[in-house]
Amino acid sequence: MPNPPIRVLIADDHPVVRTGLAAILEIRPEENMTVIGQASNGREAIDLFAQLQPDVALIDLKMPEIDGVEAIVAIRQQFPTARLVILTTYDSEEDIYRGLHAGAKAYLLKDAPHQDLLNCVRAVYAGESFIPPQISAKFFQRLNLPTLTERECEVVRLIATGRTNQGIAAVLGISEGTVKFHVNNILSKLQVSDRTEAVILALKRGIITL
Repeated sequence: MPNPPIRVLIADDHPVVRTGLAAILEIRPEENMTVIGQASNGREAIDLFAQLQPDVALIDLKMPEIDGVEAIVAIRQQFPTARLVILTTYDSEEDIYRGLHAGAKAYLLKDAPHQDLLNCVRAVYAGESFIPPQISAKFFQRLNLPTLTERECEVVRLIATGRTNQGIAAVLGISEGTVKFHVNNILSKLQVSDRTEAVILALKRGIITL
């Protein structure tokens, strides 16, 4: 008796991408995979996962309403053994760290060869991880770096918009002294000497986006 197909859920906000991924997964009968659902945002991904309970879910990082990391966290709260794959165009240290730390079993870029995608789905279905060497290197590099708090990330984003300490204090409803405290912590954690370098590094690492 043949093995049942691997049931896959795809979550991506671009219809063309979802259609293309479905075609790749289903074009080879010998791979024994079938796409049972497609979500266009993170909220749909959470709902469809609960309804369909797929064997493997492919989840994009940047989606409307709820992003991929939040969706992964929510899914794993309901289904701790969920087999989730991040499939994205983003490969910054922070994106990789957040995705894998949230509980994804694999991290694959969308420009990966088709066979890598098929191998990834099969590996994750079997309970294994699938993290390409270049992704793994960035992840472990990020593990050795201090993490900015949510408030510190807010401060960096506001620095990037050109706001002064006084302006940041007004936006966040805190004192200038508290802003200076956060800025000093940010410079120390990022190991940079000024605000401009902090913004450049935060953008490079994917801590903030413009």
